Amino acid sequence: MLEVKAINQFYGGSQILRDVSLAAPMSACTVLLGRNGVGKTTLLKCLMGVLPVKTGHIFLDGKDITNLKPYERAALGMAYVPQGREIFSRLTVEENLHMGLAVVKGKAASQIPEDIYDMFPVLKQMLYRRGGDLSGGQQQQLAIARALISRPKLLILDEPTEGIQPSIIKDIERVIKMLSERGDMAILLVEQYYDFAEALADHYLVMSRGQVVKNGLGEDMEKDNIRNFVAL
Repeated sequence: MLEVKAINQFYGGSQILRDVSLAAPMSACTVLLGRNGVGKTTLLKCLMGVLPVKTGHIFLDGKDITNLKPYERAALGMAYVPQGREIFSRLTVEENLHMGLAVVKGKAASQIPEDIYDMFPVLKQMLYRRGGDLSGGQQQQLAIARALISRPKLLILDEPTEGIQPSIIKDIERVIKMLSERGDMAILLVEQYYDFAEALADHYLVMSRGQVVKNGLGEDMEKDNIRNFVAL
């Protein structure tokens, strides 16, 4: 579903991404690991078109999207849950969810799918509460739900466990696993929490200093000593 070929990106004179290539197949969760500052979030911003790439190409479902605007990529089926969640704090939960319908066409563009509430029951209980009044874990569930409403082909998650209580981490893990098994999307998960990543990974990649330095099957992460790549 997603194919990235040798992309490079710079901030001023500093090279942040160095010939990064990766693939995120359909019906699978691909996990990208690495310590802080290795270029993971920069890579995601390039994938979504928030930052331009200097060289290289990005393909979604076989289509070259390297030069498309972020809203054009969203319309083609990309959904992004950024680090820090970035929900609209002054809007209600329901209003935040409706933002996810912006790229949906036809009759479905006016109605929040009921399975969203099946995945995140707490959101139905808090529909009329302002987003800013939710806990960090509830805000993360809201951010993921908002992304899923667009029925994406590719779901990108940037460190969804950051600052989240353990009980909600388990809920988020359950939802991601269910989405991967459902088989109608590819998932690219950026994470530093090793145990969470290992539990979900069908495939893994490790970044260091702007490069992909290791990749393999999720089931081989322990054997490949991947924990050492994210340990501080």
